[in-house]
Amino acid sequence: MTAQPHVAGRPLRIALVAGEASGDTLGAGLIRALKQAHPHSEFIGIGGPRMLAEGMQTRVPMERLSVMGLVEVLGRLRELLRIRKELVAWLLEQQPDVFIGIDAPDFTLGVERKLRDAGIATVHYVSPSVWAWREKRVLGIQKSTDLMLTLFPFEEDVYRKHQVAVRCVGHTLADEIPLQPDRAAARSALGIGADEKLLALMPGSRNGELRKLGELFLQTAAWCHEREPGLRFVMPCANPERKQQMQQIIAESRITLPLVLLDGQAHQALAACDAVLIASGTATLEAMLFKRPMVAAYRMAGLTFKILKRLVKVGHVSLPNLLAKREVVPEFLQDAATPEAMGPALLQLLAPTEERAETQATFMQLHEMLRRDADHAAAEAVLDLLRQKGRL
Repeated sequence: MTAQPHVAGRPLRIALVAGEASGDTLGAGLIRALKQAHPHSEFIGIGGPRMLAEGMQTRVPMERLSVMGLVEVLGRLRELLRIRKELVAWLLEQQPDVFIGIDAPDFTLGVERKLRDAGIATVHYVSPSVWAWREKRVLGIQKSTDLMLTLFPFEEDVYRKHQVAVRCVGHTLADEIPLQPDRAAARSALGIGADEKLLALMPGSRNGELRKLGELFLQTAAWCHEREPGLRFVMPCANPERKQQMQQIIAESRITLPLVLLDGQAHQALAACDAVLIASGTATLEAMLFKRPMVAAYRMAGLTFKILKRLVKVGHVSLPNLLAKREVVPEFLQDAATPEAMGPALLQLLAPTEERAETQATFMQLHEMLRRDADHAAAEAVLDLLRQKGRL
């Protein structure tokens, strides 16, 4: 089946797939910007609550695609392959003007390849970590996508090297989050006094992350609280399911802390806190944009970690360190992630020091670098591709 020509005057039909909360944020911003240029466009595919709020129709709940780790995906592989097969067949019937895969490369690039072979324009939004490991994956990306949209400038070089059309659009969160967050307003909203010491705990937004990190973060908070009894803690929960999961983890751990579980409110927590213990991932970028001192941690299946340790060729994993090209955020991975190691690092961040001031200055520079009006830049890149393909 080959793509049908766009009929003048017909609303654009744009297909998108996002696999987790960060992709849902990017997708929602992109949909908003595309609607400004083409108000009657139709948006279909798989998305989360933010994309649905912008009028997208989703085929399955986005959380069905949220799987972490190389090994962990095996238990869900049959279901994921079935969803992808059914999605591709449906999209070939729907004949969208363009398909946009947002992150989730193991799922979306396979969809892109089949749709592009059928003559449908394809875009991949958020570069896989080809600069960190398995650069040869770019050869597969070259066959799957007409255009790569990257979030960070350093990602463009590897695509140009392999003759893949690429455009850096910055990050929508860098546009959304003010350069100088209102700490006082955030503290007032959360009921935190101006002089109280507050640590935010952010062990992740996925089921698997909470299973790996939830109790570890509680233990680390307890280690800190024993030494600083005046500390208070907040933990943003991505959705009601994760909040319920965390409540169960707290009950089973029997750890007692002055801890408040928040319904979302991650940005308020980051604006209000003095420091944050955080799962390595997109959330570290958010903490950086709020200029918050942080300790980054991650644990995964042992076999996954061993495989990645052999393959990864960069020295850091957290985004602030990758962007700064040096360690500005302490990282504790796998067996190194213990309360006894992370607790002292967190308490050290609470004291104003020259090093802390330098880190915050670096965070400000990186924030300014990433401010590129990402939603509109991404939308314009998609529309430019559609013009090149004769779909506009």
